[in-house]
Amino acid sequence: MTWWRRLRCRPAALQSQRPAWRAQTRRVRAARHSGEAVDHPGPPPTGFALLPWLLMGMGSFSNLLQGRTPDPWIGGLGLLAFNSLYVYVTFRAFDRAKRQSVSTRVALGLMGVLTTGLALGYGGSWLMFFPLLGLATGAVLRGPWLGRTGILLAVYAGAVSAVQDGWEDATSIGYGTFISAMVTAAILSLSEAVRELRAAREELARRAVEQERLRFSRDLHDLLGHTLSVVVVKSEAARRLAPRDMDAALAQISDIESVGRQALTEIREAVTGYREGSLATELARARSALNAASVRVVVRQSGAPLDPQTEALLGWVVREAVTNVVRHSRASRCEITVTGAAERVRLTVTDDGTGTGTGTGTGTGTGTDADTGSGAFPGGGVGGTGLKGLAERLAAAGGSLTAGPAPRGGFTVTADLPAGGDEPVPSAATAPRAL
Repeated sequence: MTWWRRLRCRPAALQSQRPAWRAQTRRVRAARHSGEAVDHPGPPPTGFALLPWLLMGMGSFSNLLQGRTPDPWIGGLGLLAFNSLYVYVTFRAFDRAKRQSVSTRVALGLMGVLTTGLALGYGGSWLMFFPLLGLATGAVLRGPWLGRTGILLAVYAGAVSAVQDGWEDATSIGYGTFISAMVTAAILSLSEAVRELRAAREELARRAVEQERLRFSRDLHDLLGHTLSVVVVKSEAARRLAPRDMDAALAQISDIESVGRQALTEIREAVTGYREGSLATELARARSALNAASVRVVVRQSGAPLDPQTEALLGWVVREAVTNVVRHSRASRCEITVTGAAERVRLTVTDDGTGTGTGTGTGTGTGTDADTGSGAFPGGGVGGTGLKGLAERLAAAGGSLTAGPAPRGGFTVTADLPAGGDEPVPSAATAPRAL
């Protein structure tokens, strides 16, 4: 394809970038319509940006038209071939895969041979093709070899100029060749780096949004699953107590009101991302929920105080495990043990239930449902949405979560986390106590 037809045709690199450019344009228009600040990177660069530099060859073209060039047909064919190779190379230089291909390097080599032949054959204004060759070289060769290549090309251009027209123009031709190669490579590399950084920033923003959505869904799952389970259990207790003990039934109804108000507060905090869990608070709620479900609770806690992050994570585990005990286990006893060591802290929630799992897990224990079930995988993994979410949270904090059938029956959930704090726990907190 001749060079003027290539100018009329849209290059393949621009075609491949067109869908992304259109999507970006739509996002910019939507942002402007909503009044948001817009960081518009502009259209993707193409070989059209380097085409105006072909005007440096207008002196040679003028000599051809005025008949000052011997063998004008050879000169005309050489000019046409050089322009075609230049267009071919520069358009491919904006696609990383294409500019590193063998065909691009071969075309660049042919440009060098053709430039040398035209410079030695005609000299004068034809020597200006060396800076154009340097520009194409800088557009294609971006990397550790660019500096050496630019110096060698500049020395070579100066030597050819000296042979043809003497040393007067050799320095300017060599300097122009070197500068055109280095400046072109620097500008294009900087432009490419800026676009890659912008793309990385957009990707980080997208991932941050995904993580926030995941956090929000986990918080709502844990909050609503536990709260609704407590409301159901206390409502059943109030219904059973109403015919024979109205005061006890009213107490259960009052607890339902308190749980509902607290749930509203926690949901607001979860939406804003400022919710901090407390192990002591979750243990108190566990006592209330399990007592309402006629489950006896025993808590054993020992070791140093925990840092807020560890307490928050263990509070989530207590909430999820107790919710599963209330909803699925049909247990009569639940034991919660917190054991702190110098570097690690372990929380274990064990029940004596006889329920069987129905979710993705294969073990038996407190059962599994589609929402908050706690099944056990054969390898000791965790099944169910609730415990899976907790396992991911603990893993991000350097801990682990396992759930499965207990050796003596029932079901056990074990959380292991790095310990924090160095103050001793009061002796009253280390003694076993029934809640």
